[in-house]
Amino acid sequence: MKSNIELSDDLARRIDLLAESTRLTRSQIVEDALSHGRSLAWQEKWAAGVQAGINDADLENFASDAEIAAVLNKFASS
Repeated sequence: MKSNIELSDDLARRIDLLAESTRLTRSQIVEDALSHGRSLAWQEKWAAGVQAGINDADLENFASDAEIAAVLNKFASS
Protein backbone atom coordinates (compact mmCIF):
# COMPACT_ATOMS: atom_id res chain seq x y z
CA MET A 1 0.00 0.00 0.00
CA LYS A 2 1.37 3.36 -0.96
CA SER A 3 0.57 6.41 1.14
CA ASN A 4 1.31 10.06 0.72
CA ILE A 5 1.79 12.24 3.77
CA GLU A 6 2.65 15.87 4.16
CA LEU A 7 5.76 16.67 6.20
CA SER A 8 7.17 19.94 7.41
CA ASP A 9 10.02 21.32 5.33
CA ASP A 10 12.44 20.74 8.21
CA LEU A 11 11.42 17.10 8.66
CA ALA A 12 11.56 16.42 4.92
CA ARG A 13 15.04 18.00 4.74
CA ARG A 14 16.28 15.87 7.64
CA ILE A 15 14.93 12.70 6.06
CA ASP A 16 16.57 13.62 2.75
CA LEU A 17 19.93 14.27 4.43
CA LEU A 18 19.73 10.99 6.33
CA ALA A 19 18.77 9.11 3.18
CA GLU A 20 21.75 10.60 1.35
CA SER A 21 24.23 9.80 4.11
CA THR A 22 22.99 6.23 4.71
CA ARG A 23 22.06 5.26 1.16
CA LEU A 24 18.58 4.32 2.40
CA THR A 25 15.41 5.48 0.71
CA ARG A 26 13.09 7.97 2.34
CA SER A 27 10.52 5.18 2.61
CA GLN A 28 12.98 2.90 4.41
CA ILE A 29 13.75 5.62 6.95
CA VAL A 30 10.08 6.34 7.66
CA GLU A 31 9.20 2.63 7.76
CA ASP A 32 12.04 1.99 10.25
CA ALA A 33 10.74 4.79 12.45
CA LEU A 34 7.17 3.51 12.37
CA SER A 35 7.89 -0.23 12.55
CA HIS A 36 10.70 -0.22 15.07
CA GLY A 37 10.13 2.98 17.03
CA ARG A 38 13.44 4.49 15.91
CA SER A 39 12.87 8.21 15.82
CA LEU A 40 14.50 10.35 13.19
CA ALA A 41 16.75 11.82 15.91
CA TRP A 42 17.81 8.28 16.94
CA GLN A 43 18.54 7.36 13.31
CA GLU A 44 20.55 10.56 12.78
CA LYS A 45 22.60 9.88 15.93
CA TRP A 46 23.19 6.25 14.93
CA ALA A 47 24.33 7.23 11.41
CA ALA A 48 26.67 9.89 12.85
CA GLY A 49 28.17 7.31 15.23
CA VAL A 50 28.75 4.84 12.42
CA GLN A 51 30.40 7.55 10.33
CA ALA A 52 32.62 8.56 13.26
CA GLY A 53 33.71 4.94 13.62
CA ILE A 54 34.49 4.71 9.92
CA ASN A 55 36.50 7.93 10.13
CA ASP A 56 38.49 6.59 13.09
CA ALA A 57 39.17 3.33 11.25
CA ASP A 58 40.32 5.26 8.18
CA LEU A 59 42.79 7.09 10.43
CA GLU A 60 43.82 3.75 11.98
CA ASN A 61 42.68 5.09 15.33
CA PHE A 62 42.03 1.82 17.15
CA ALA A 63 41.92 0.95 20.84
CA SER A 64 45.22 -0.19 22.31
CA ASP A 65 45.63 -3.58 23.99
CA ALA A 66 45.72 -1.79 27.35
CA GLU A 67 42.46 0.07 26.62
CA ILE A 68 40.74 -3.16 25.59
CA ALA A 69 42.00 -4.95 28.69
CA ALA A 70 40.72 -2.10 30.90
CA VAL A 71 37.21 -2.39 29.43
CA LEU A 72 37.19 -6.19 29.70
CA ASN A 73 38.40 -6.02 33.31
CA LYS A 74 35.80 -3.41 34.16
CA PHE A 75 32.98 -5.73 33.12
CA ALA A 76 34.54 -9.05 34.16
CA SER A 77 32.67 -11.08 36.79
CA SER A 78 34.27 -10.94 40.21
